[in-house]
Amino acid sequence: MKVILKEYVPNLGDAGDQVVVAAGYARNYLLPKKIAFEATVVNMKTYENNLKQRARKLVKIHSEAEEKRKQLEGVGTLEFIRKAGEMGKLFGSVTSGDVCDALKEKGFEIDKKRIAISSPIKALGETSVQIKLHPKVTAVVKVNVVAEEPKAEEHPHDEMEAAAQATNQDASGQQEQAPAPEGEEPAAE
Repeated sequence: MKVILKEYVPNLGDAGDQVVVAAGYARNYLLPKKIAFEATVVNMKTYENNLKQRARKLVKIHSEAEEKRKQLEGVGTLEFIRKAGEMGKLFGSVTSGDVCDALKEKGFEIDKKRIAISSPIKALGETSVQIKLHPKVTAVVKVNVVAEEPKAEEHPHDEMEAAAQATNQDASGQQEQAPAPEGEEPAAE
């Protein structure tokens, strides 16, 4: 069966291509999902009339994606503060959802599925993250992960150490005499 594709189909063709496919594949998959339409004379003329309109729409979408790319790359570096170990490994990670939320705070509505992080960022430092705005337009945003400053909290263990040091200072400065047993006089120094 001869069909015209409305969009790119892997291993088959790009939008606007006329391809010959198995009738079952066309009837059961391509046509119901509106990925393609049958290549009849009427459909061909309608498609050709709409082709110019689609071309303008595609150019507009592409130019909007380019404009958004310029704006995103002008954002600067996104900074994340996370708890980290001594070797620079994070206790958590920075994911595409975190990057999406940071961009939302800056005024950009980006779907987190468009943020290309191969695996969550689990180390301190600066990383480049790609954002796929369009099949032909990709923006690059810098992400910097910084270690969280440790809080000056006193732990019970620290309080016990301070008490022990205070007791040692008292003992070294002045020794208290133990009470003398009954009937004995305290020893003179």
